[in-house]
Amino acid sequence: MTAQRIYDTVADDFSHVNDLIIQRLASDVPLVEKIAQYIIESGGKRLRPLLVLLSSRALGYGEDDHLKLAAVIEFLHTATLLHDDVVDTSNLRRGRSTANAKWGNAPSVLVGDFLYARAFEMMVELKSLAIMDVLSHATAVIAEGEVMQLMNVKNPDLTEEQYMKVIHNKTAMLFEAASHTGALLAGAEEPREKALRDYGKHLGLAFQLVDDVLDYQGDAEAMGKNVGDDLAEGKTTLPLIYAMANGGNEERQLIRQAIRKGGLDDLPAILQIVRDSGAIEYTMAKAREQSELARACLDGLEETRHKEALELLTEVAVARVS
Repeated sequence: MTAQRIYDTVADDFSHVNDLIIQRLASDVPLVEKIAQYIIESGGKRLRPLLVLLSSRALGYGEDDHLKLAAVIEFLHTATLLHDDVVDTSNLRRGRSTANAKWGNAPSVLVGDFLYARAFEMMVELKSLAIMDVLSHATAVIAEGEVMQLMNVKNPDLTEEQYMKVIHNKTAMLFEAASHTGALLAGAEEPREKALRDYGKHLGLAFQLVDDVLDYQGDAEAMGKNVGDDLAEGKTTLPLIYAMANGGNEERQLIRQAIRKGGLDDLPAILQIVRDSGAIEYTMAKAREQSELARACLDGLEETRHKEALELLTEVAVARVS
């Protein structure tokens, strides 16, 4: 119910964004349009465009360029998903076959490139150098985050500090860019611009931390992916980092070995170690800390239904089951 209230706050805007997304997916190349529509319509929550709409409206924006900006953010996000699934050799996302599983790696990468290009075309139409600066920088940082994560696959020595940098670059950066550019579009003064930028960063970190918890205790059907997928790919996330730091030597060695070889042979034992070590509680505490930091960023905003929705979003971030 809480999540639905958030979307209801900008229901008309959201409907217009969805229409614009479909309109701007048009291509003379049928396969481009087919793959792009498939991934766009695959059931995502569209949190990042939602942030654009709420942030701009919370600061009193009354025109309609925020619709185009929201579509730009969604295209950037979708492009990263297409590329991520190829890099991770993923076959399932949100309960459906990935584009690369259906059409192959090459078409998925190339359609991801098309979405990046279309996003930048629309970005130019906004005629804001400040927004282009934020989004072009964010795109570079996200790519760096992907490379950082790739470099650390099957690396059990990743520290908590390094992990936080990876998830900031890879995930939180686009949340940050969405709320930041929403504030820029609304012509916010510097303190509020910074507050909305930081809000997105902390919210994005909270969402990713919870995602990493769900990999060890989530509902596979609700999540659209299997429990243990991160471990299978050799990804060292915070629950594993904490469990290694706080478990016995035998438990630590088992986790290190599982990360190095990937796969799910040791999943039942790893799940038990993660749960017994307090890693779930620790990671959730970190997520709640980020959620509270995000909420505090909104203190200087006028009381509106859009601000309330942004506040509710910080609660939803740490109360998800999928």
